[in-house]
Amino acid sequence: DEGPAHADSVASRAAPSATPSRRPERVDAVRLIKGDPEVSTEVKRELKPCVADEYPVDVSYGNLTGGSVDDLVVNVLTCGDAVGIGSYVYRDQGGSYVNVFTAEEPPVYAEIDRGDLVVTKQVYDRGDPVSSPSGENVITYRWASGRFSEEYRTHNDYGQVAGPEPVPAPDD
Repeated sequence: DEGPAHADSVASRAAPSATPSRRPERVDAVRLIKGDPEVSTEVKRELKPCVADEYPVDVSYGNLTGGSVDDLVVNVLTCGDAVGIGSYVYRDQGGSYVNVFTAEEPPVYAEIDRGDLVVTKQVYDRGDPVSSPSGENVITYRWASGRFSEEYRTHNDYGQVAGPEPVPAPDD
């Protein structure tokens, strides 16, 4: 479920301010994901350490919602090929983090770009191998009125990387 968070979990706010927010202490993203009722059972089941206690999560801190403490963007990946299976945004409310955005349609990856949330989703045509998507959708969201709203959507088609089979040069 992308976009709006549940009304009871987010206070209505204006767009993010230009005032820098305070960076929180390092957050245990794995604990946050596993304890979040908004995260699907499937993503929680897939979230296992790849090696020892190394979990496949990427965490970014930044000001997306205009709060006094930086927001967290958490991407959950697969171990083998680092495919994004879930992207989440958490906002500080009274000292604890609340989920304000969820995208769980793999492959997905979210980033912070100049105060906006940018979500990239790989697109596959029939017959495309997982390693070679046909393109991607890049969706930019902006925080306004207590929720993320889509601002821009771009589709990029990927060209043929391999090209045709090489033809040997004739012998002279």
